[in-house]
Amino acid sequence: MAELLYEGKAKQVYATENPDQYLIHNKDDATAGNGVKHDQFAGKGVLNNTISCIIFNMLEEAGIKTHLIEKLNERDVLVKKVDIFPLEVIIRNITTGSFCKRLGAPEGKVLAEPIYELCYKNDDFGDPLINEDHAVVLELANREELAFIKEATLKINELLKAFFLEFNLKLVDFKIEFGKTADGEILLADEISPDSCRLWDVETNQKYDKDVFRQDIGDLIETYKEVLARMEKK
Repeated sequence: MAELLYEGKAKQVYATENPDQYLIHNKDDATAGNGVKHDQFAGKGVLNNTISCIIFNMLEEAGIKTHLIEKLNERDVLVKKVDIFPLEVIIRNITTGSFCKRLGAPEGKVLAEPIYELCYKNDDFGDPLINEDHAVVLELANREELAFIKEATLKINELLKAFFLEFNLKLVDFKIEFGKTADGEILLADEISPDSCRLWDVETNQKYDKDVFRQDIGDLIETYKEVLARMEKK
């Protein structure tokens, strides 16, 4: 039995025979509100894994380096070992969610340019919003690393917006994570799925993401299945 190295809200990370590689197993758990709301949905891990692998492969082809090596099966992926930066990197293209609550902004405003945000990935403190100065002082990343992460994230945003638009979906916002290999290369890590990004239908603004679970406004599994179905029609 492989050694379990880490268990998060939706994933388990296992050691492999290769010290430079990990196995990530996608669970069926769904959480919201920093874990306050929690449930399980049969098949969610399969959907997230499938969607995320399609997106990561697209990004790789576009020149974004990721930790993904290969999809092993419906739930498991083999990835490069990285030390994750304790940062949630967020892009907002349309106002919604915590941004509106925090700043009193109107819901659904299309922004003239994307808003780039950083959060300190720490459950004990509720993943607080920070700036780059905070990140440097807390030794979460240095200036050079932060500059690379911001440039890569803005490029990823443009690629994802165009990608989802092909499936009649607007990329409202998303959060991603980065990690660093032993030789210092920074890679896109974790996942990109309806768990980590908000997607609205272009015509109706119907939500196709984890907000259906957060807000109890729809069937999470059927929602994710629809996202995958649109992607597989391409």
